[in-house]
Amino acid sequence: MRHHFFKEVFVLVSIITGFSGYAQDLKLQYNQPAVEWTEALPIGNGTLGAMVFGRVDSELIQLNEATLWSGGPVQKNVNPDAFKNLALIREALTKEDFEKAYALTKNMQGPYSESFMPLGDLILNQDFGGQKTDSYNRNLDLQTGLAVTNFKVGGVNYKREIFASAPAQCIVIKLSADQLKKLSVTIDAASLLKNQKSIQNQSLVLNGKAPSHSDPSYINYNQEPVVYEDASGCRGMRFELIIKPIVKDGEVTADGNKLVIKNASEILLFVSAATSFNGFDKCPDSEGKDEHKFAEAPIKKVVAKKYDALLKEHITDFQKLFNRVSLQLNANEAKKSNLATDIRLEQYAKGEKDAGLEALFFQFGRYLLISCSRTHNAPANLQGIWNQKLRAPWSSNYTTNINVQMNYWPVESGNLSELFFPLDEFIKNVSVTGAETAKSYYHAKGWVLHHNSDIWAMTNPVGDFGKGDPMWANWYMGANWLSRHLWEHYEYTGDKEYLKKVYPIIKGAAEFSLDWLQKDKNGYLVTMPSTSPENKYYYDGKKQGTVTTASTMDIGIIKDLFENTVAASKILNIDADFRQTVNKAEQELLPFQVGDKGQLLEWYKDFEEEDPHHRHTSHLYALHPANLISPLETPELAAAAKKTLELRGDDGTGWSLAWKVNMWARLLDGNHAYRLFKNQLRLTKENNTEYNKHGGCYPNLFDAHPPFQIDGNFAGTAGVIEMLMQSQNKEIHLLPALPDAWSDGEIKGINAKGNFTVDIKWSAGKMSQTKIVSNNGGTCTVRSAAPFVVEKLNIQSKKSSIGYTAVFESKKGTAYTISPSK
Repeated sequence: MRHHFFKEVFVLVSIITGFSGYAQDLKLQYNQPAVEWTEALPIGNGTLGAMVFGRVDSELIQLNEATLWSGGPVQKNVNPDAFKNLALIREALTKEDFEKAYALTKNMQGPYSESFMPLGDLILNQDFGGQKTDSYNRNLDLQTGLAVTNFKVGGVNYKREIFASAPAQCIVIKLSADQLKKLSVTIDAASLLKNQKSIQNQSLVLNGKAPSHSDPSYINYNQEPVVYEDASGCRGMRFELIIKPIVKDGEVTADGNKLVIKNASEILLFVSAATSFNGFDKCPDSEGKDEHKFAEAPIKKVVAKKYDALLKEHITDFQKLFNRVSLQLNANEAKKSNLATDIRLEQYAKGEKDAGLEALFFQFGRYLLISCSRTHNAPANLQGIWNQKLRAPWSSNYTTNINVQMNYWPVESGNLSELFFPLDEFIKNVSVTGAETAKSYYHAKGWVLHHNSDIWAMTNPVGDFGKGDPMWANWYMGANWLSRHLWEHYEYTGDKEYLKKVYPIIKGAAEFSLDWLQKDKNGYLVTMPSTSPENKYYYDGKKQGTVTTASTMDIGIIKDLFENTVAASKILNIDADFRQTVNKAEQELLPFQVGDKGQLLEWYKDFEEEDPHHRHTSHLYALHPANLISPLETPELAAAAKKTLELRGDDGTGWSLAWKVNMWARLLDGNHAYRLFKNQLRLTKENNTEYNKHGGCYPNLFDAHPPFQIDGNFAGTAGVIEMLMQSQNKEIHLLPALPDAWSDGEIKGINAKGNFTVDIKWSAGKMSQTKIVSNNGGTCTVRSAAPFVVEKLNIQSKKSSIGYTAVFESKKGTAYTISPSK
């Protein structure tokens, strides 16, 4: 019996810790409650999100629901006069009258996109009679998604556990103490939105309504920024929040619209919420879902279950995704996992080594994606699913000139491919609304998407009909960039049935681009008008311009789209004539150009940049995320890209630093990539002037633009994978940009294109063993810095222009071991 007991304990520990031969550093922990929102701990089940503050006598749990947005379905033909400006803009650009082109471009704007709304707050007031707290700690376990707060008051040890369960579709909270009948708690709820509270069946119920429109936070006109009814007749989205207590011992009573629990030994709280959102094309008011029905259904199911069963069900579901990938760096380095995370960040900022913190940040990105990308039609937004403000920064919407794409960079390589479906569905939605925008705005075929969108799949240029700056509002490449994600999902999975379904969307983006391109005086195909997102240039001395012809980003995105469209049509063996048209247009595109400083030009002329260190590096899209520029295939252009990055510098906002990590990794410069990655971990605080002047991360590891933007977290995770493995060249490149700082390590479970799963172990900066599992079968090409052998097949690598390569035919389901040559 004793033997079997220890075996069961070991199995349970293996499930909870993901035992894989080494312990990972996977907890965020703190010795004091959160004061600022960016110190609270995020949990989520993909639909419901919560920020746990860990306060002792007045706990605050801020809540979100992924589909709770302002507004309703987009209107058609929102700017009937837009098209008549297009020819005039192109005429002005031909004459290089950039000022006139800028003014006319503003005439082609429409309404602003809508905003992601906060759901509300759950407040737990616990009366301790003024007694002080004797001990305190709180933590978030990334491997279980469980947030725990422990404290001692008056000789009693209290514990609060909270997790967001995807199987149960609700948030579960357990309050306990090590002495009986010591829990007396008042439960309250609040919301910034219009709402009514009531007590129903011993549950606290909050019903509310989102605004029919909310202007972005950076707009401050005289009109009311938040409107609850608009002229379209579609009133805002309804929502319902339910908080249901189950109490052991004690009693539950109502005090007005609050629940009062006295002298309980244990309290379970089940939190559920739903909205009337019923799809991007349906009014959430008149055509909305029954939010009460969808909020109540999970509560009815969970009240009959035991807490331990709910926790086990949640952990099993969560770890099915999380435990696929593990990372260990510098195992012999002194461990700091016993220290509070904010203390580790402070020490790291002073130059102390902490490879465990770096691995923790990597896994935090995967944790966040699991927690916020599991809801139909609602991909992770600028803040994932976490937002406490009525007017969030940049509306917490979908910014498509980098940010929403960045959110999904690690979804495939980080072995979370199932979590791509919300973005996949969103792309399908914007391809529908974008077809109408292409037709009404530009009289063009296909579909178009500009720089901002929302849950309603808005595709028009925003700016409130001329009040927005074209340097960000009038950007036309969103459809093309998002189409890359459809293509990449195929590249990683090899699913031809999926490719067949999405090919019309990819083709539609190409059709718009074919109509959008114009011939310049030299016979090249160019875009006009064109912008390089959010950046400016000088012309005619010190005049500032933003609207121009053929930004390098435009050319790179279209070239990438055309190549992917051609490849998809070949794989599917369809559209031969269209393929030929696209091929011809691709060959006629304006070539990439190198400037006087040796840099890749950002615009079609060697303009001086208004901000040489601008956060956007849009003209390097061809380097990353595309693969049009690489040291392997285009060394001269790679050198120009490197010069561009050197000129841009190593500072920037949080997400900008993350993009540069990926770019330096693509240039095979691991030490420079690591330098930028370290900058991502610069501690930023909202309540401390010493730490609030730069991009980095907050005490809870949220990415700091500042303010908080979640894209930097995801891009940072993707950047670590890019340093350790790349597969964009139809090969698996092992340790392509390994920094000297990570002399020893092991990563397991990452994915390569062609549907290969890769484990890599290295020592003293050199690969010591690799395992590659072929999930589909097919040709496998491997590249590494030093000679290696494919064991069992006994295939020796051959010298290449960069390192050594070997090619072999793999069998589906077979694992292959790669070892250094002896």
